[in-house]
Amino acid sequence: MVSLPRPAALAALLCLAAAGAVAQDAPPPPAVSVETLEPQSVTLTSTLPGRVRASSEAEVRPQVNGIVVERLFEEGGLVQEGDILYRIDPSSYEAATAQARAAVAQAEATLRAAEREAERIQTLSERGVSSTATQDQAVSTRDAAAAALEVARAQLRTAEIELDRTELRARLSGRIGFSEVSQGALVTASQATPLATIRTLDPVHVDVTQSAADLLKWRRSAGPGAAGEAGRDVTLELADGSIYEETGQLGAAEPHVDEQTGVVVLRMTFGNPDGLLLPGMYVQVEMPTGTAENVFLVPQEGVTRDRRGNPTALVVNAENVVEERALTIVQDRGSDWIVSDGLAPGDRVIVSGLQSAAPGATVAAEERTEAAPEGQAAAGQAPDGQELAEADPEDGPAAGPADGAQ
Repeated sequence: MVSLPRPAALAALLCLAAAGAVAQDAPPPPAVSVETLEPQSVTLTSTLPGRVRASSEAEVRPQVNGIVVERLFEEGGLVQEGDILYRIDPSSYEAATAQARAAVAQAEATLRAAEREAERIQTLSERGVSSTATQDQAVSTRDAAAAALEVARAQLRTAEIELDRTELRARLSGRIGFSEVSQGALVTASQATPLATIRTLDPVHVDVTQSAADLLKWRRSAGPGAAGEAGRDVTLELADGSIYEETGQLGAAEPHVDEQTGVVVLRMTFGNPDGLLLPGMYVQVEMPTGTAENVFLVPQEGVTRDRRGNPTALVVNAENVVEERALTIVQDRGSDWIVSDGLAPGDRVIVSGLQSAAPGATVAAEERTEAAPEGQAAAGQAPDGQELAEADPEDGPAAGPADGAQ
């Protein structure tokens, strides 16, 4: 056994102790949360702005002149077709009807007298007592009396119609709005201002606008006639961000492109049993436009952008080494990106702890088991839903929902 000089032995012992301390103090690989991805089929959608419209609408307007003597409905209430809404003073129209009825009676009496005279002249003519001219005159008088009776009856019918129009009736079942006139007001036939408006609110229409470019893309992918295809299910997002519980149907597309804006109007139909949707309300419709096969849904907090603005993700391989992948994003879907290229089945994408991971580094990957509670910011995600995944300082800002589609 070779003995070392005492100073050399002491130095060797110090080196061994230092090496052991270094090994003992080496930190473990950083922990990251990952999500294992598998390809799937995803329905692509397009969010379109629109306005709610009543499915039917009728303005109540007077067809005769007069004073409103009674209003028979409650503002904002439901009315049925045929219900009386207003009564106009009928006095002058009752008098005109009575006069027309008397004219009919007079015309009937004149006709009966002319018929009797024509029969008498006919009898005399057969006996050779009356001339042909006299007979022709009697027949003409009878025919004129018959025509006068028809005129009188037509005038009576007109007077009865005018009298009936003093009662303004609902021509549509629905909810009636405010009354624009009160009792005692003078109204005129076909006046510009309606007395009230009735709207059918179940179902309602939602008119949305879509750009002509998107419409062409949709029609090429779905086939000719797709823009007019009825029965396509759509969902509705209200102005407060909530999703309307009723599913709508694509009804029709206006076969015209607005020359000023370059958009096409699409009409959807939604049930409205609770009356939640009101005409004029701003909404957004999420409409399916196609299906993407073999794509991945990647959480937005797991996607960043490099210095050129290209979307990337950090993937943990089988050796727990971090790899950087360039992605091709189709569009967003809620809190996920729809990725068509750049990932493989079974890839583990880092969704939390990105600040501790870098390409080539070894990490301790743990599968994320549950999503962050609703209303709270997930790891690496801002409260408003935009992810704040940290990238390499040289790679530029992280990706956000507003600029993800490629």
